[in-house]
Amino acid sequence: MKTIVILMDSLNRRCLSTYGGSWAHTPNIERLAQRSCVFDNHFVGSAPCMPARHDILTGRLDFLERNWAPVQPFDCTLPQVLRKHGIFSEMITDHYHYFHLGGENYFPLFDSWEFIRGQEHDTMAPNLGAPIQKPHYGNYDEQYERNRLQFHTEADYPSPKTLAQAAAFLDDHYADKDFLLFVDSFDPHEPFDFPDDTPGAQEDTYSDKLFYWPLYGPADAVPSDAVEHARRRYAQVVAMSDRWLGRVLDVMDRHDMWEDTTVIFTTDHGFMIGEKDLLGKNFMPCYNEVYHIPLMIHTPEMTSQTRCSALTQNIDLMPTILALYHIPESSCRYPLHGKNLLPLLRGEAERVRDAVIYGMYGRHVNICDGRYTYFRAACRADNQPLYLYTAMPSTINHYWDEEHLTDLSAITAGPFLKWTKYPVYKIPGNITVLSDFSHRFTVRDEIVSTNMLFDLSVDPQQEHPLEDAEAESLMCEKLVREMKRHDSPDEQFVRLGLCEYAEACQ
Repeated sequence: MKTIVILMDSLNRRCLSTYGGSWAHTPNIERLAQRSCVFDNHFVGSAPCMPARHDILTGRLDFLERNWAPVQPFDCTLPQVLRKHGIFSEMITDHYHYFHLGGENYFPLFDSWEFIRGQEHDTMAPNLGAPIQKPHYGNYDEQYERNRLQFHTEADYPSPKTLAQAAAFLDDHYADKDFLLFVDSFDPHEPFDFPDDTPGAQEDTYSDKLFYWPLYGPADAVPSDAVEHARRRYAQVVAMSDRWLGRVLDVMDRHDMWEDTTVIFTTDHGFMIGEKDLLGKNFMPCYNEVYHIPLMIHTPEMTSQTRCSALTQNIDLMPTILALYHIPESSCRYPLHGKNLLPLLRGEAERVRDAVIYGMYGRHVNICDGRYTYFRAACRADNQPLYLYTAMPSTINHYWDEEHLTDLSAITAGPFLKWTKYPVYKIPGNITVLSDFSHRFTVRDEIVSTNMLFDLSVDPQQEHPLEDAEAESLMCEKLVREMKRHDSPDEQFVRLGLCEYAEACQ
């Protein structure tokens, strides 16, 4: 069995025609969908970027225990399990966070890997010489401006290179018996950038300041025509990614790979471009625009599109891939949180779970049962008690060192996690310092400190929070049950004010 996982970062399901969208031209994603099972209720587990990848590669939820972090020494990962059973794995990516602090030991898990340089803050081009300055709204990064000087045609941009390299790999190895190809494309993550001669780009008549990199926050911080311009640029990057995905699908057509290859196409999370008057991700509650994501799976027996309405999430990919290779989950050192999706694909089951929980460390813990979504916030203004558990003390772009911890004496170490005896650092959340406000654990304002309940059957856009004590109590019961199933640390129940529903509270 050959398996290809294609991950496009920040891909919004609402822009894809497969999901009823109309603002991005994606004929190749649609082409793949016509051969796949399209999942209509697929969700993130942990967010943002590296926590989501940790979920995918371990089959376990991450966000109840820690924030953005490397692979832990006690983790059991998909490439490691495949290697023990003789399955080769290759990663091709331009997602530079795999090579920065906080994500630095994911890529060695694979038997082989290729890194395409130049995205976002990646120091591909030396930041030397006279400053490069341009009038702009939102974010602006001189490092990226220097990187993009080396991108002359669409083929020079990192994500097109990534997908072209994936196509070349398949051209070389289509006849091989077993492998996993993990293709992780950074686009359409911001900055929303592409060559000036990109097809369709001239249709945008915007002429104000440069705006291809939204600053996370309220959308009214920039003119409304700039927000619409950013949306159009995002759609152009999606369309560019789609064109290069077509190269991969062309190779599969040329070598009849559909008959012996599984293809999984998904993302890590979405991105808000003006919806609910917001730009970005992370800092706001976990609205469906970011956490309800696309998933399409083609297996060799499929010849046409099917759709699945069951609740699924990213942690389900690992057990599904193991099942494709007939590898028992008992081969993993720890029980998986994810569910094997093959029974859904084969019509042998209508659901694999009753609810999904998801979120970002230190923020709301969220649950969807198919009808309701419920966002549960901390009950205390200081967001305590909250502890971060890690055996690898680095996070996004820095170590947990004396500069980023205000009280080293408050840190303890020991076998604190319920599912492993491996000793970890237990770091109180209130002594941590993160420069990126959207990742902090101590943000306390109205938008992140309020419980919210939505009935998706009448309010699919999550615009009208309900006041329904009975329904909220029922969702609290379900949330506690799911948190326990996912090995939540006990203090999370206290932090969220769920003690009346949880025996774990002291």
